[in-house]
Amino acid sequence: MPETKATLRYLRTSAYKVREVLALIRDLPVDEARHVLTFCERSVARDVLKVLNSAVANAEHTLDLPADELYVSVAYADEGPTIKRWRPRARGRATRIRKRTSHMTIVVARLSDEQLQARRRREAAQPGGRRRGVLPRRRRGEDKTAAPTKPAAGGKKAEEKAEAVPEQPLEEASLSEAEPGEPHAAETEALAVEAEAPAPEAAESAEDKAARYATLGREEEAAAAEDDAAPAEDPGARGVPDDTEEGSS
Repeated sequence: MPETKATLRYLRTSAYKVREVLALIRDLPVDEARHVLTFCERSVARDVLKVLNSAVANAEHTLDLPADELYVSVAYADEGPTIKRWRPRARGRATRIRKRTSHMTIVVARLSDEQLQARRRREAAQPGGRRRGVLPRRRRGEDKTAAPTKPAAGGKKAEEKAEAVPEQPLEEASLSEAEPGEPHAAETEALAVEAEAPAPEAAESAEDKAARYATLGREEEAAAAEDDAAPAEDPGARGVPDDTEEGSS
């Protein structure tokens, strides 16, 4: 099968570290290998991704092969020259520092016709990229027989707000349920109570008020005249000595 390669030389990383990342993408399709390298936590994964993109670009430019038909056929790393440095230690001694390098090579090739057909059948049988037979995970303690419920819009805040809303009273609910053109039972009872209540006395006319006020005035004058006509009370009758008699004696 046609294949192309890309090489990176004198990478300032040991071959041991590069081989661990290359083992993750070996024999994988290009799109899956890119996905693995994007989320790999090793720092050398960035350099490996650059070399892989270079190999894919060479295949598209030289052999006119689409990237979705390629896979990583070969990936290896060789040791490069080691740079030697010295580190001072106690009592005038020195220790050697080894700065290792490596050479990386990635080869991409086209998938066979049988592999491409099998891949297309899998994609057609699994729309949306979801694996068949995989069910969503359930929380611990959740009832498996219950149907899954859709979460309310807004999350926890919306649920707390719904719980905080007080329930509608029965009278208001019944009034809201009544039709607009018909009086409600509560309104009918209120009207009946008002009809049974005793009617207030008729308003007093202006002539009756004037006559009542005139009668009150005459009664007060008659009482005052009676007080003036009454004889003065004799102080001796009550046993109180008279001042005039004591003076004359």
